[in-house]
Amino acid sequence: MNTEDFAQTDGREFDRLIVDIADYALNYEIRSEEAYRIAQHVLIDSLGTALLALRFPECAKNLGPIVPGAYLPGGARVPGTRYELDPVQAAFNIGCMIRWLDYNDTWLAAEWGHPSDNLGGILAVADYVSRCNMTEGKKPLTVKDVLAAAIKAHEIQGVLALENSLNRVGLDHVLFVKVASTAVVAAMLGGNREQVMNALSNAWLDGGSLRTYRHAPNTGSRKSWAAGDATSRAVRLALMAINGEMGYPTALTAKNWGFQDVLFRGKELTLARPLGTYVMENVLFKISFPAEFHAQTAVECAFKLHESVKDRLDEIDQIILTTHESAIRIIDKKGPLHNPADRDHCLQYMVAIGLIYGDLTAEHYEDETAADPRIDALREKMVVVEDERYSRDYLDPEKRSIANAIQIRFKDGTQTEKVECEYPIGHRRRREEGLPKVVEKFENNLLTRFPRKKAAEIMRLCLDFDRLQATPVPTFMNMFVI
Repeated sequence: MNTEDFAQTDGREFDRLIVDIADYALNYEIRSEEAYRIAQHVLIDSLGTALLALRFPECAKNLGPIVPGAYLPGGARVPGTRYELDPVQAAFNIGCMIRWLDYNDTWLAAEWGHPSDNLGGILAVADYVSRCNMTEGKKPLTVKDVLAAAIKAHEIQGVLALENSLNRVGLDHVLFVKVASTAVVAAMLGGNREQVMNALSNAWLDGGSLRTYRHAPNTGSRKSWAAGDATSRAVRLALMAINGEMGYPTALTAKNWGFQDVLFRGKELTLARPLGTYVMENVLFKISFPAEFHAQTAVECAFKLHESVKDRLDEIDQIILTTHESAIRIIDKKGPLHNPADRDHCLQYMVAIGLIYGDLTAEHYEDETAADPRIDALREKMVVVEDERYSRDYLDPEKRSIANAIQIRFKDGTQTEKVECEYPIGHRRRREEGLPKVVEKFENNLLTRFPRKKAAEIMRLCLDFDRLQATPVPTFMNMFVI
């Protein structure tokens, strides 16, 4: 390998990818007003989703200190609770809450993921650093710093995902969460270039968790806390690097022992485009219902068909689901579904709910709804087929569609129209329609946790962009203390 693949720091040569990520995290100046405005919506959407997750005991049982009583007065706050924790555990709490319901933003490419998962580490570190600064008479970080960190974390995770498919080698996408969070929180903690690279090298050396918990026959709730685990691990590695822990310059490229040879089948990890603000500007919002994103447009189609089929469910002979290759690979499931984590990653289950109820909520994945015999009866009548154009347009950087279509045939030989939806409401092409609904979703989620007066106070701040970005992080986080 030639020397252009490395950068030199204190006599040690680091892999170019590690250098590029570190330099971006430390030095890139964000000039995109659109990116900041979308980051504002990502922040409120993620916090609202996190608050909604607190209604579910299976999420709440994972929260709080790692051992009973291990609180840290003056530490990082966990929104919707009274917890004050060390930033590592706070990052896990916040990340777990944001991701629990599969209702936060999404990025689809060669690898899939949810870039707002990084907000677990970002918010925890921002609150912790700010409160420490204030005790020393220094200025706290502002919400604008949080938005900038979110833009950068989105970009690192999303651009890595464009051409580097972890799922093809059986690894989970949360590895990219860990890498992105490590870079931005190390910078937020005041790390210099070498410290950020040291932390990043350790993030890559961790490797990645297997996707086992996302697929039959082992689908389970770990997929709902895996991102919290990744972003909290990032905070730990960043704190260690700031404290002087060493790094590993060729963590990616070392022959036989580096990440690429051991876990990536010898392929080179690449950045498909220069790091900027592309991902935040194009990120997908889950707005109307919680569903694995490859199924979002399929559920929209099901909603459109609901009125015409709801009284004819027994007359259905066949349901043809036309989709793209990634959806078939991830969420085409037959047979028993064992828990909510299994159901919210089943294309057929989500479509059945949409056809039967004309709606889809987090509660629809719970056992009570799943016991409805009509769901499995409809699933058995579904045929999933690929449209190669859908698959091409899914990967086209100018389109980034997530297309699905549904057509229903009845036993009497009649059939519905083929209902097609190529771009979900959370897509950049539908921003004018979608962003007001992000705000509406946030308000509804706030009201699941806070009295109406307090929710209105939070809304006024969060929708005033200039006031919001100037707000000190501790003031902002304090508004979410229950």
